[in-house]
Amino acid sequence: MEASSVGVEQNDIEQLRQHAYRIRRNALLMGEVQGQGYVGQALGVADVLAVAYFRHLNFKPSDPEWEGRDRFLLSIGHYAIALYAALVEAGIVDEKEIDNYGSDDSILPMSGMAAYTPGMEITGGSLGHGLGIGVGMALGLKRKQSASRIYNLLSDGELNEGSTWEAAASAAHWKLDNLVAIVDVNDQQADDKSSTVLNYEPIADKWQAFGWETWRVDGNNLEALVEAFDAAVNSTSDKPRVVICNTLMGCGVPFLEERDKTHFIRVDENEWSLALQQLDEVYGVTGQEQKA
Repeated sequence: MEASSVGVEQNDIEQLRQHAYRIRRNALLMGEVQGQGYVGQALGVADVLAVAYFRHLNFKPSDPEWEGRDRFLLSIGHYAIALYAALVEAGIVDEKEIDNYGSDDSILPMSGMAAYTPGMEITGGSLGHGLGIGVGMALGLKRKQSASRIYNLLSDGELNEGSTWEAAASAAHWKLDNLVAIVDVNDQQADDKSSTVLNYEPIADKWQAFGWETWRVDGNNLEALVEAFDAAVNSTSDKPRVVICNTLMGCGVPFLEERDKTHFIRVDENEWSLALQQLDEVYGVTGQEQKA
């Protein structure tokens, strides 16, 4: 299905834009602490996380394990820096933890682990398992007659995994309309471009064939994301839903947007401050406004 930008309140978009800015900034600050991290993916998926967390997810920052919460599953464990940035923005993780990112005693390890981090629902280091876990959780919530939803973020590279498609078939079979999959399509994985390793197109047709309601949007266009997420969540169909998001690695930092795209974008020591400076310039943010 196509999503349009009609009917989205501009004030809502501006608030989401500010959330996305701070998610990007949090990720860069963590990357600077360790001098590395999957910041390309974090910058690319920040708009998606902003819409998910600050428009649709039901959660209590003071009680990350609240039974009535929606569950956000990070299948792509190496995107942890992106989710941490969103959890800080959401007030689930204390902002002070940014300075401890990746250290031995940190609650923010470089690959996401559920036992360490409030709000991290699953350990997603081995790719291709998140959607299967999501199916089990969604089915469990159904049987408990819970109104909660499962949101599962996975990557285009995970579409290489047969387990992903087994889970997709199971979700449709069980009519899991409380499951929303989010596919980040940035065309990069460890060995090469995702489309070169194993061509994933036509993605939307494949998900539809597996029995899912499907939307494909520009994952760095907040209006389009809002329309797609709104439509997915408000649909009265008994099908599971998937929002396929085409994203640009490094989005929001011009020199990283233009850098040769690989699975791990290199940011040199002297470039972290430049990245933060360019991000602020793109968003028109001054030093006084960074914490607003």
